[in-house]
Amino acid sequence: MDQQHVEDDLALDQTLITEDQIQDRLAEMAAEITADYAERDILLVGVLKGAVMVMADLARSLDRHVEMDWMAISSYGSGTKSSGVVRILKDLDTDLSGRHVLIVEDIIDTGLTLSWLVANLRSRGPASVEIATLLRKPDAVQNDIAVKYVGFDIPNAFVVGYGLDYDEKYRNLRCIGTLAPHVYS
Repeated sequence: MDQQHVEDDLALDQTLITEDQIQDRLAEMAAEITADYAERDILLVGVLKGAVMVMADLARSLDRHVEMDWMAISSYGSGTKSSGVVRILKDLDTDLSGRHVLIVEDIIDTGLTLSWLVANLRSRGPASVEIATLLRKPDAVQNDIAVKYVGFDIPNAFVVGYGLDYDEKYRNLRCIGTLAPHVYS
């Protein structure tokens, strides 16, 4: 879905990051990851549903073979704020014992859900667990968690596009933008 389609229904306040900027930054992150894991096999663990776009484009940008698995966890309802209770909706199919795991996220907001996920995955005996995220909201972070690869730091605003949704809409928008408050208020 192009930006124009969303602008026509007045849902998008402003574009924060264009499709070209996203692709350029993912290519840079992929080069860093390729260098950092030069002698190690990595397992990319995507967090559904938001990380689908990030995971696909990041994996395609890597100059190496990777394995992928998916996990679905939730701390959101249909609103714009985290509920604080983490639930596993879909667990991994891959044994993590001795594996180098790279969690791929769409966005880090408070960091509470991600902190829970990291602890959960580390309890499964991997060789390492690192995090790559397209977006991070430094002003919203409540839990200091080490993130090795960050695409963009963004303001503490509700954003949609490129996998990020509001009530299951706007995920297929090619850019990332702020959602107009009248849409979710």
